[in-house]
Amino acid sequence: MENEMACVASWTFFREVKIPAEIYDVLAPGEVPQIAFKTVRDVAVFTNRRLIVRDSQGITGKKVEQYSLPWDAVDMWSSENAGHLDLDSEIQLWTRAGNITIELKRGADVRAIDRIIATQVFGDISHGSARASSSDVSQAQAQTQQESRGKLGGMNPFKR
Repeated sequence: MENEMACVASWTFFREVKIPAEIYDVLAPGEVPQIAFKTVRDVAVFTNRRLIVRDSQGITGKKVEQYSLPWDAVDMWSSENAGHLDLDSEIQLWTRAGNITIELKRGADVRAIDRIIATQVFGDISHGSARASSSDVSQAQAQTQQESRGKLGGMNPFKR
């Protein structure tokens, strides 16, 4: 039985480009575009809240399909840098919807994209805007320690 989730989307990003003016029409209040990449027929934009991938369709390209992946939907991701013979890098995102693969052609900095994803998924930890604040983590650790002491009757099994 296969354990991997189904690939729900696969995109190719070529090179960094200027953020297109029309992307501002679809941004939510407080949403800020950070970086954009050329795709096969259109553009992908990383914002502080999501990844937007626009896909122009048809002969004229006037029909546009737009994908929106909120960062809070990303459960896990992996990044693979290019090698000597394989010049392409790859990012894989595991989301509630399934697996998304992003192939990065030569010229797209996989580590920079990895940092963008980490910053958006985790939040700015230094300013306490991460998903789980440091006080949440401290409270969870304290609760775990109390539960462990309760199960062991207050005894440390590693202390003689």
